[in-house]
Amino acid sequence: MANNKSAEKRIGIAKRNQRQNRFYKSSVRTLTKLYLKNIELFKVSQNPTDKEKAQTSLSSLYSLLDKGTKRNVFHKNTAARKKMKLAAQLKIVDNN
Repeated sequence: MANNKSAEKRIGIAKRNQRQNRFYKSSVRTLTKLYLKNIELFKVSQNPTDKEKAQTSLSSLYSLLDKGTKRNVFHKNTAARKKMKLAAQLKIVDNN
């Protein structure tokens, strides 16, 4: 229970930040699963349109990671590590 107006405001800010963090983190997980599914589809079919789907999902994933980093949801090294891992998976599939 907040004892003064500033404490009430901090509670509201904490709730807002929690919702924002949850949105970015869950969206990154969802898009990652979609991206991995597109990678598997491309691995099986070797169809250029499937590769294009994987690249567009990777692009949107990069965008979300960068926005989350800008809003301090992710540490910059965490976002860089995730982006590097995802790009490496596409590169491995593309070379085979």
